[in-house]
Amino acid sequence: MTSVELSVLLPAYNEADNLPEVVPAIAGALEATGRTWEIVVVDDGSTDGTRTVMGPLRSDRVRYIRLRRNSGKSAALSMGLDHVRGDVVVLMDADGQDDPSELPKLLAALDGGVDLVTGRRAVRNDRFVKRTTSVLYNGVTAKVTGVDGKDFNSGFKVMRRDVADSLEMYGELHRYIPVLAVWNGFRVSEVDVEHHERLHGSSKFGRARFWRGFLDLVTVKFLTTYTARPFHLFGGLGFVIGAVGSVLLAWMLASKVTGHAIGNRPALQLGVLLVVVAVQMVSLGLLAELVVNLRRRRRLEAPADGDLLRP
Repeated sequence: MTSVELSVLLPAYNEADNLPEVVPAIAGALEATGRTWEIVVVDDGSTDGTRTVMGPLRSDRVRYIRLRRNSGKSAALSMGLDHVRGDVVVLMDADGQDDPSELPKLLAALDGGVDLVTGRRAVRNDRFVKRTTSVLYNGVTAKVTGVDGKDFNSGFKVMRRDVADSLEMYGELHRYIPVLAVWNGFRVSEVDVEHHERLHGSSKFGRARFWRGFLDLVTVKFLTTYTARPFHLFGGLGFVIGAVGSVLLAWMLASKVTGHAIGNRPALQLGVLLVVVAVQMVSLGLLAELVVNLRRRRRLEAPADGDLLRP
């Protein structure tokens, strides 16, 4: 496979009306950069004739990958990242809201010394509810992860190949690409870009994406903070829960000593429950630490490639 300088990865789900306009616009912007390029369209199980529309658009520089069923944006991006050939990878949405003419601005920021640049939508052309929830989501994400950013979920991103190769996406983790990049040791930044109204059709994401996003935030926080030290999470929670349970049981003991009946007191039942849960949390944390330790030992004890060739 011949390497190219720029690869644009375009996940698409039921965007047959937009692709005939979006793909040529992106191709024109790429041609203006003077670099070698390709466009990889990943059809995420579309049912609107996307495959037919892509027929005349395909060429040696516009490739088309079709998933048999709708698997989600993260799965489509993961598939596309396995097939792009560029030294620099560009992520864009297929709805026409990302402006290809902003690409040189993002490339200039990438050449300035960072590894991933997000196109921050300074003025978003979306519904009020979507804009409002996005502000809340971005604020919470920045606070929880410690990564500076105001538009984590923007689909317009430019990254070096090393960043693309480091990403492991599943579920809805595409929302947290900058966070995953920082966790892998890369430098990220944001640049203001134009954001247009959708060309045709309607958004494929409903209200459930808001709640799924926060659940995925918990996943990302765990993966990026506690993967190597799970006992800090489970053990910490266990000690806090156990402390509350112990206080309740001490109270019940004092009440019993002073002659009060405690057999039917809810505080007694709650105290016992909290202590049992605390023991389980601490045990889970120790088991997780054991798994991490064994995994590290196997890595250290694994023979080098050269050792495998020795008689």
